[in-house]
Amino acid sequence: KVAVTQKPRHSSSHCQSVDLSEQIKTATKESHVRAENTELMLSFQRGQVTLPQFKLLLCSLHEIYTALEEEMDRNRDHPAVAPIYFPQELSRLESIEKDLAFFYGPEWREQIRTPAATKRYAHRLRQIGRENPELLVAHAYTRYLGDLSGGQVLGRIAQKSMGLKGSEGLSFFAFPGVSSPNLFKQLYRSRMNSIELAQEERESVLQEAATAFELNIQVNVCPSDLGGLLITTVDSGEANAAVRRQRFVGFFLALVTVTMGVYAF
Repeated sequence: KVAVTQKPRHSSSHCQSVDLSEQIKTATKESHVRAENTELMLSFQRGQVTLPQFKLLLCSLHEIYTALEEEMDRNRDHPAVAPIYFPQELSRLESIEKDLAFFYGPEWREQIRTPAATKRYAHRLRQIGRENPELLVAHAYTRYLGDLSGGQVLGRIAQKSMGLKGSEGLSFFAFPGVSSPNLFKQLYRSRMNSIELAQEERESVLQEAATAFELNIQVNVCPSDLGGLLITTVDSGEANAAVRRQRFVGFFLALVTVTMGVYAF
């Protein structure tokens, strides 16, 4: 089950007078504060990123973006999705698969494993894609603008931490179709703010934005969920390391979204 956050309350006049992007910023403010004050945030800032952690991150990103981009493609003509449908500029799946092939080899599809929390995240994306496509606005905004905002900085940290000499393995952080991230983010927000939503739909999008942020944070499984995720024979030391790696993934996804809160608005 996906924990849906409490619905934010806004008056009718407030909903009509404030841009949707500003309302999303307000709706996710508490989540930003929580994520910014985690110990893992400080760990990442110190550049403590390992190759196993990063590979697990890519596995989670692959599951998330497969679901998001399939639903965005399927609903590309929906009136709430069409204005923010930028596959040439923003699509991440091909880049993620290139990185997975670099780290795992050509048979990467047979090797990757997906954490349970990530599967719940992807399930939520597919559910709203079928039932309430307008809610994809919240997830696309949270993920894509977060990645675009923090990509260069986070990419450099990952490269230095893992000792990578070139850009191979870091395609996820690059947006070759976007010449000016700041100008593109302005365009994206303008397009999103132009989407016509009834008051109830707008409230649902704001609620979903908070849920999207929580889903990013919750990509963090407990020991009993790990199963054979990263290891086949598990002793206590290996299990603890696996848990730490999965917590890193949840933190990293949250960090990207926090970066969006700092830079994208």
